Amino acid sequence: MTHARRNSCFALAIWLTCALVSRSAPAAPDDLVALEEQAIKAAVVKIAPSVLRIETIGGLERVERVLVGTGATTGLAVSADGYIISSAFNFIQQPSSILVTLPSGKRATAQIVARDRSRMLVLLKIAGDEPLVVPELVPRQEMVVGQWAIAVGRTFEQHEPNVSVGILSATSRIWGKAVQTDAKISPSNYGGPLIDVRGRVLGVLVPLSPQQQDEVAGAEWYDSGIGFAVPLIDVVRHLDKLKRGEELHPGLLGITLKGNDIYADPPDIAACQPKSPAKKAGLQAGDRIVEVDGIKIVRQTQLRHALGPRYAGDLVKIVVLRSDQRLELAVELADNLEPYENPFLGLLPDRSPAAKPGVAIRYVYPGSPAAQAGIQAEDRLVRLADKPVTGVASAWEILGSYEPKQKIKVGVERGSETKEFEVEPAGLPTAIPENLPAARKPVEAAAAQRPAVGEVNIKLPEETNECFAYVPDNYHPDVAYGILMWLHEPGGVDRAKLIGTWKDICQASDLVLLAPQSADPNRWLPTEVDFIRKTLDEVISKYHIDRTRIVACGHQTGGAMALLAALSHRSLIRAVAATDTALPGRVQVPANDPIERLALLLTAAEKFAAAERLEEQVKRLQEMKYPVILRKHPGEPRPWDDKERAEVVRWIDTLDRL
Repeated sequence: MTHARRNSCFALAIWLTCALVSRSAPAAPDDLVALEEQAIKAAVVKIAPSVLRIETIGGLERVERVLVGTGATTGLAVSADGYIISSAFNFIQQPSSILVTLPSGKRATAQIVARDRSRMLVLLKIAGDEPLVVPELVPRQEMVVGQWAIAVGRTFEQHEPNVSVGILSATSRIWGKAVQTDAKISPSNYGGPLIDVRGRVLGVLVPLSPQQQDEVAGAEWYDSGIGFAVPLIDVVRHLDKLKRGEELHPGLLGITLKGNDIYADPPDIAACQPKSPAKKAGLQAGDRIVEVDGIKIVRQTQLRHALGPRYAGDLVKIVVLRSDQRLELAVELADNLEPYENPFLGLLPDRSPAAKPGVAIRYVYPGSPAAQAGIQAEDRLVRLADKPVTGVASAWEILGSYEPKQKIKVGVERGSETKEFEVEPAGLPTAIPENLPAARKPVEAAAAQRPAVGEVNIKLPEETNECFAYVPDNYHPDVAYGILMWLHEPGGVDRAKLIGTWKDICQASDLVLLAPQSADPNRWLPTEVDFIRKTLDEVISKYHIDRTRIVACGHQTGGAMALLAALSHRSLIRAVAATDTALPGRVQVPANDPIERLALLLTAAEKFAAAERLEEQVKRLQEMKYPVILRKHPGEPRPWDDKERAEVVRWIDTLDRL
């Protein structure tokens, strides 16, 4: 269809819409601008009785940096008998009272009946018997990219809704849970409807983010042209359940997938968490998921889109390929998973360039399960649970389907002999060995051409942020290097001082120092976690990196950013070492993962202002089975001293433990 013909058809459609909804002053068919304005006004008039002004009274004024205090918000009528849907963002301040202004102008009290914790919605019920006006919905198949999308709220004045106009930018975002619009979305219309040009509801406006899942996730995109709405047609399917006061939770399967590129890698299962729905249904490590409820799956992103909209309690039919078999399994998704604890055999790998498959053992922890079984340093680990071990990554994958106290067969080569042991793993230790043997044998000077070493500037064309790295002068392309990523505190980074502090350590410990910098030297923004990820990807693409030893470090706000980056990019960052900091408020900590391990070493001064909050967070992390070490020192907050820094380096040297 030609551009001119498309315009003519669009104008005709607008003219017909206006003719149907407004007989008072029909616009000329050739006046496209006037027709657009007329249609938008008519659509807003049509939806207006269903858009309700909500006043919240009492509670908090701020959550993090977001102003959420007492004031007016928006809700949308979804049932004539007094039920209203709204964004959970509007109620995070835990108001003491909720008042709703009805179409008649009367005000009625309301209570929260239930929450949808997957799509961040709340269902309210008003007191009173005034019937509500339920809007018309847009079917999923009629949601088309490029169509008009009008965001409506009722926060400024009761008699006139606030309106923002854009288009529908995408129909399947936030892993299938939402549609996207470029209309300006903000707290002024959260909880209100996104409508089409006929006044029908596309969805309920909410702040959402593909990386995080809480009430404020995505609020940082305020009026940015990136806005989301949960399709109302999806919500009404579960309305009866919400009316009964039953909360909706994301449906969890309990698997970890192989690979690091969700857009390219196939959905091969690396591990099924013990006691998970996947394990109970019979899924196994090594299975490749090829269908979910009849939808063909080729890449990991497709799997996330297929499972993302599902709720806990949903029964899902999953088809997998296992060797030469095609199996169909029924899985009932769960609302939570029992905390997973990584199993520990008690082995540290030798990181010398490998001449053959397996893992050479350089150190056996005294008193560990491996030591008790009789495994020795200089043995080579070749099998776990009757499966071949090619390296540390494959050993982690096999161990990921086990937990402490669950016996596992361990096969090692000792000289010319092959020995098999039965080992009962323990949990990961918190003690850091004082003296460790060298991580690898010396290597000859590299004959091949090397990438840049020493001080290296890292510039990403699409980013304004600066970044640099220090690559050891003795860098060898056959040796795998860890990454020590330093995130600075307010005031920026002293490049020479930072490199001077870590240069010798990097040389001796096979580490690359990476220093991303915030755009504003005095503060980090949560959105800069994506820039941090890009700098890691850049280093990984150019150097031989050991993915088990990628560590985010920082002091005070730099440490807080290190924690946020690690929790946002679990597939990449393996550890956090931070001083005098606590988790940022309302950051949601994901469940401990069998493969995407995360260890934490936190230090704090006695006079650290948030010491009590940090201790509570550490206790919660330990309950979630994260391996956490908390060190305290007297006096005021300060960076690590030489002794503490040396302990951090020894700890990093143990992150590839088995």
